[in-house]
Amino acid sequence: MQFSMYNSKKTNQLEFDLKVRYNGNNQTNYYTRKVKFLPEQSKPNIYGGQAVIEGVMFGGKYVNVTAVRRKNGEITFLEVPKQDKAWVKRLRKIPLIRGIVSIVDSSAKGSKHLNYAAEAMADDEMEPEERAKQQDKEESKWSLTMILGVAVVGVLSFIVGKLIFTLVPALLEQYLFQHAFSNQTLHSLVEGVIKIVLLLSYLWIISQTPIIKRLFQYHGAEHKVITAYEAGEELTPKNVQKYSRLHYRCGSSFIILTVIVGIILYSLPIFHWENVWERMYIRILLLPIVIGLSFELLRITNAVREIPVLRFLGYPGLWLQLLTTKEPNDEQVEVSIASFNRMLELDASLEESNGLLLSEASHSSLDPVKG
Repeated sequence: MQFSMYNSKKTNQLEFDLKVRYNGNNQTNYYTRKVKFLPEQSKPNIYGGQAVIEGVMFGGKYVNVTAVRRKNGEITFLEVPKQDKAWVKRLRKIPLIRGIVSIVDSSAKGSKHLNYAAEAMADDEMEPEERAKQQDKEESKWSLTMILGVAVVGVLSFIVGKLIFTLVPALLEQYLFQHAFSNQTLHSLVEGVIKIVLLLSYLWIISQTPIIKRLFQYHGAEHKVITAYEAGEELTPKNVQKYSRLHYRCGSSFIILTVIVGIILYSLPIFHWENVWERMYIRILLLPIVIGLSFELLRITNAVREIPVLRFLGYPGLWLQLLTTKEPNDEQVEVSIASFNRMLELDASLEESNGLLLSEASHSSLDPVKG
């Protein structure tokens, strides 16, 4: 795989075409994005990432990079330039709304990298003859249209999953405890307990499967690399392994925060419901508010994590990460380091142009799936 940049036009701004070469199924496909630079001072960046099948994705200032360990031991990369529309950048600055925008954006962009990792795994399982037959079919697969399609699927998957996880606990509580008591605040609290039990049970069950266990190990490797980098350590497997697999700024923390915020919000007496359908309707209407408030709370818990009397606010998310992360081995940490270093390398090559991408995202503050 190759990431190349060349000057396409000189005006009062610098314009660059970022060309991505994607290697999949033994073939090479290209797509190009045009981005612009303004001569500004660099801003500090908060890095985030996510685990993928047999690899790790990291988001930098200007690029998202995924490194995947192939069956033959080789590490391959998918490198995609980051580019946000002006209106998206404006929305990222608005409290509450920026949480929804960030989650949808992470789902869309992350799905491309998840798809790449899944395809790499499938490619490794193919026999040479079968792989040759697939080349013609896959010739135009990674066109821009295909990438947009994968992004839409990623967003829809998040929305459907969130709706199911929101509505099923409410339906169960209504069925089991409808006549047990009449206090709606108590009903909402019981609903929250059911939601937590379902979440923990689901995560524990899937963590027992070999592929998800390895995915959670790569999740732990991603956290370790970020923590080691933030501590100023040289990124070697030995150094990185010293650090915790838990991290305050994680998508797992966001998940548990949505549960907690939902319990509080649904318990407010102003959201009164008369029947199960009104209850479902209220849950759906409040879902964007729950996501927005949870995102803001995640930012707060990360900001105060060094204050002893306030750092406990992030503990629920760290406890959940005991399920969503596993201790990685040195080879998995090596893949995570390779992804992070490649991302830093590409970011640095753009920094040398003495400018900032107009399409720069504000901060990668979540490790969406991410953790």
